[in-house]
Amino acid sequence: MNNIEQSLTSAIAKAVNDVYGMEPEAGLVMVEIPKDTANGDYSTNIAMRLPKLVHKAPQEIAKAIVEKLEQSLDNVETIEIAGPGFINFRMKKTAISSIINTVLEKGAKYGQNYSGKRESVLVEYVSANPTGNLHLGHARGAVWGDCMCRLMKASGYDVLREYYINDAGHQMWVFGQSVYARYCELFGKTDYPVPEDGYHSPDIIDIAQEIKDKVGDKWLNAPEEQAIPFFKMEGYHIQLAKIEQDLHEFGCDFDSWVSEQWIVDEGRVDEVLPVFEKKGLMYEEDGAVWLRTSQFGDDKDRVLKKKDGAYTYLTPDIANHMFKYERGYTKLINLWGADHHGYIPRMKAAIAALGHDPKSLDIVLIQMVRLVENGQEVKMSKRTGNAVTIRELREDIGNDATRYFFVERAVDTHMDFDLGLARSQTSDNPVFYAQYAHARICSVLKKLESEGVKFEGADAVDASVLTDPAEQALIRLLAAFPAEIAAAAEKYDPARITRYCIDVASAYHRFYNACRILDAEGAVQQGRIALCLAVRGVIHNILTMFKVNAPETM
Repeated sequence: MNNIEQSLTSAIAKAVNDVYGMEPEAGLVMVEIPKDTANGDYSTNIAMRLPKLVHKAPQEIAKAIVEKLEQSLDNVETIEIAGPGFINFRMKKTAISSIINTVLEKGAKYGQNYSGKRESVLVEYVSANPTGNLHLGHARGAVWGDCMCRLMKASGYDVLREYYINDAGHQMWVFGQSVYARYCELFGKTDYPVPEDGYHSPDIIDIAQEIKDKVGDKWLNAPEEQAIPFFKMEGYHIQLAKIEQDLHEFGCDFDSWVSEQWIVDEGRVDEVLPVFEKKGLMYEEDGAVWLRTSQFGDDKDRVLKKKDGAYTYLTPDIANHMFKYERGYTKLINLWGADHHGYIPRMKAAIAALGHDPKSLDIVLIQMVRLVENGQEVKMSKRTGNAVTIRELREDIGNDATRYFFVERAVDTHMDFDLGLARSQTSDNPVFYAQYAHARICSVLKKLESEGVKFEGADAVDASVLTDPAEQALIRLLAAFPAEIAAAAEKYDPARITRYCIDVASAYHRFYNACRILDAEGAVQQGRIALCLAVRGVIHNILTMFKVNAPETM
């Protein structure tokens, strides 16, 4: 919350205590900016949240609270009761305009807050198999996860970004076979073809070529049982390094990389069954070992160990989550593809069976991305004839547009990524629109400087002279920034901030058209310069937080 919201929240909580002899629990008192600011600058619905606690009607509660507030709030012009019991506050101009000084004083730290209260959060995302290049679906999850973590860090959470490497199981053996087959082909040896269920993409040939350049024909006639493990591991390291490099260049770095194979080798998967056995939650049927997940909200029990002795996919996933809790994380967030929707109940049931609150695990589902150009879907790379990769998309439209577009729409909806729009330099392009607002402010400030107009500093500003509706609307938007960051972090919703950024940019353009700056005089001119600086600061903070450039010229 900003200073105004904090003072109102504290005053309302005190009024509730004074009138009803109860201290409101955390989160009960909510202060928000109304959608229609004709109703006031701020509003609270506390009177509608208390009836069951104090056994009074909302209107009666509101009236009693307002009587107390009128005695204690010096920065409020009027307090009114509206509708079923909303309490609306019209602030004094000096209170609203003081936000400008706060923005300028805090600079790059404006928007940061402590709503997360240092909660330990582990966010797992991307986690693609190291058997091929990263594509569009991975790109959307990578940017969403990265921006989620940035918002949470800005809100005072203790966040770890983790990539879970799916490097165990049959698919890695098939990957090794595929690389070895391509290696043999490079020497003209065709008696070992790529398996039908193998990896046929061109990047496998590149990996084989890299290994050939390194070891020559050393493995050309080696027994398969020796060759495949070698090519699996060599190919794995090459591919994982490419994934890490692609993500780094995309602005998506990770704090931790955890290997599924390491979890297996450490014996952590073998530790899963004894945990449930001690709890009496396992049984054998048809030669398989089952977990009673139906006791914890799943639609049926799940197999942990098949009758052939092999573990199912669920068992190492449980071991992975056990390892997360062991490290002290109290909130786990996984970003999964939308096709994993049915996997959520069994994973939450397993968490509950371990003795943890299933609410401590949140799943964010990433919907599909469709690449569109000139109204037509683009399915294949022009270079390789394969799926379009993150690297190709970045090379085409750049990091700024790619990152911004992927967090501009809610992640739980299907997305058409319009390449033509991403390349365009028009107001229809959201990243261009946001960057243009920043560059326009920089241009305005340079023009003022060239005309000999000097900004006297935040301390010398009397922002109370900014009474135009366009100025007031813009200031109220700036005031909401910390709360917007906190809400976006809590809801795992970076798109909330890109929408807010467009709102700020739009409000600035309205202000620019309504209020002269160069022709203004004295305190008004200084106040408007300060407002320009504050808006530039907020847009800059948003863009840089999301690893998007904030250009001074365009």
